[in-house]
Amino acid sequence: MSVAKAFKLGVGAIAWTNPGTPEFEDKYTAEEILSQMSAIGFDGTEMNRKFPTDPSDLQAALKRHRLEISSQFKFVLFSDRSCAAQEQEAFRKHADFLHGLNCSYVIVCEAGGSPFWDPRQPDSGVAVRLNEQGWQALTDNLHEAGAYCRRLGMRLLFHYHAATPVEQREEIDELMSRTDPELVSLLFDTGHALYGNYEPIELLCKYGSRIRYLHLKDVRLDVLARVRREGLNFRQAVVEGLFTVPGDGGIDYEPILRYLLETGFDSWALIEAEQNPATADPYEYSAKGKRHIEQWIEKLKQVES
Repeated sequence: MSVAKAFKLGVGAIAWTNPGTPEFEDKYTAEEILSQMSAIGFDGTEMNRKFPTDPSDLQAALKRHRLEISSQFKFVLFSDRSCAAQEQEAFRKHADFLHGLNCSYVIVCEAGGSPFWDPRQPDSGVAVRLNEQGWQALTDNLHEAGAYCRRLGMRLLFHYHAATPVEQREEIDELMSRTDPELVSLLFDTGHALYGNYEPIELLCKYGSRIRYLHLKDVRLDVLARVRREGLNFRQAVVEGLFTVPGDGGIDYEPILRYLLETGFDSWALIEAEQNPATADPYEYSAKGKRHIEQWIEKLKQVES
């Protein structure tokens, strides 16, 4: 059964190559990654550093493997007004590139205060939370970026993320309350929701009207419990095996997929698993995650009929 009639199902290249976790091996070429994605039967993936950056070469590779680029993740420093001009310029170049690939979405994640992705911060493992000035700057810059996306016929997606200032449920709620729904949409990430103490189905139901894009990952609950008990930072948690593919952890995907089907979600959903490819074979795990999602969709559709 294909999920294409429900929504486009892709996979993140992060299962094959994860530059954010230097402890993981990095041995796959772009051709190997795209070939395996295609062989499993995915519709597409996000742009990755391993892929050709020349649009013609990239489009040729995608066509050869019958894949699309859905978007690309980008860290921004929108919470700092002192660098707003250069951040907006970099964002516009990023959005223009994705527009040239016929993408409908631009994904951003605020890195301000992150111990891993903010170059101004020491690698302490602890994120610095936003003050009122930071929230105001973040909101204003997101609105400016969202307006630029609208002029291109695209949507801006905000990705809440562990080890950033928009990680916990109260921070996600704050972001949603401050931003204009016409300019800022939400990327729903199951794993990062749970990490941030938000039950995924609760977040989905609360902000479903603003959710345009999905990252479907699972969480090993025993690892999450140890992370909280021992105070491990996010990078340590990933190395310890916090995340896996849907069906291999503790998140119940039945209510999530039921909601998506009932509300007619028809955009992109990407399976993700930030795991060490040396111990969690990317092809095997990505195929497992795809089967889990498709099997639940098939069961739910049978119940409806």
